[in-house]
Amino acid sequence: MNLEIKGIHYNVSDTTREFFDKKLQKLSFAESFIHDLTITVAKEHVGQGYHLDGKIHFSWGPIKMVNTDCYELYEGIELLVDKLEATARKEKGKIQEHTK
Repeated sequence: MNLEIKGIHYNVSDTTREFFDKKLQKLSFAESFIHDLTITVAKEHVGQGYHLDGKIHFSWGPIKMVNTDCYELYEGIELLVDKLEATARKEKGKIQEHTK
């Protein structure tokens, strides 16, 4: 799985990357069929908060996008990873149904 974490109006620190790595262990069941995972962290211009996007490219073709908005960055990361995990499980279930 190729992982890319980038920031828009936000510098992704080593601490934030380590937190992502720790939380993304939830996706270890899906590493064999996720080709690319791109995460974008954008800091809002007006007010406070963050917008997080996750883009999963599965090895059999489809690309799924999930996102979340949150005032606290680390809370947003946890929400995003939960959504990524749910999406990966759903896609894995679809593929298992087709192979039966």
